[in-house]
Amino acid sequence: MPDFKLWTLSILLGLIFGLPHIYGLLNPTGYASALRKFPRYTPAGYFLMLLATLWFLAYVKDESISDFSAFKPFLYVLFAGVGVGACLFVKDLLAVRGLAVVFLLLSKLMVDTARWVQTEWRLVIVTWAYVLVIAGMWFTISPWRLRDLINWSTANEQRIRLLAGIRFGFGILLIILGVTVYRHAEQNAPERGASASLSEQGGKARLL
Repeated sequence: MPDFKLWTLSILLGLIFGLPHIYGLLNPTGYASALRKFPRYTPAGYFLMLLATLWFLAYVKDESISDFSAFKPFLYVLFAGVGVGACLFVKDLLAVRGLAVVFLLLSKLMVDTARWVQTEWRLVIVTWAYVLVIAGMWFTISPWRLRDLINWSTANEQRIRLLAGIRFGFGILLIILGVTVYRHAEQNAPERGASASLSEQGGKARLL
C-alpha cells in the first residue's frame, strides 16, 4: 500500500466525504433520490466490492509474517474468489456490502497512518476510524440497516439539509486539520526525532 502522510489522507478524506453533500444542500430532492437508490444500485456494488477485494489482496501481499508466506498464493485465490463470487451470487444490497468492506479497510489505513503523528488531533481520525469499523461490521451483518438509515435521514427536506450540512462541515474540518495541524506535526517530526537523538547523546557524554 502507498505510504500516506496523515495530512494528505485527511485532505483526501475531507474532499471525498464533504463535497458530495453540497448537492444535498443545493438540491435536497435529487440528493435524497440518489441516496435511496444506492443500496440496490448494482453497478456501485460491483465497483465497491472489486475495489475492496483488490485492496484486501494488497494487504495480504504486504503482510510480512513469515508463517503466512507459504499460504499467500492460496489466500490470493481464496479472497479473490470470495470477492468475485459475491458480485455474481450475492447481488442483493451488494452496494452496501461492498461499502461495508471498504469501511473496514479504510479504517485500518486511517489508524495506521495516524498512529505515530504527535498531536492529540489525530484522535479525530482514529475515532472516526473506529466508527467506520462498527458501521462496517453492522452493515456486513445487516446490510438493510443502511437502507433504513437512508430512508430516515431523507424523510424530509429539513432533515436532509441538516445532515448534509453536518457531513459537509466535518469534511471541511478534515481538510483544515490536514492543511494545518497534521501537516505541521508531520513536518516537525524529523526535527523532534533529531533533537531527541542529540539529547540522548548528550546524556551519554555527561555520564562518560
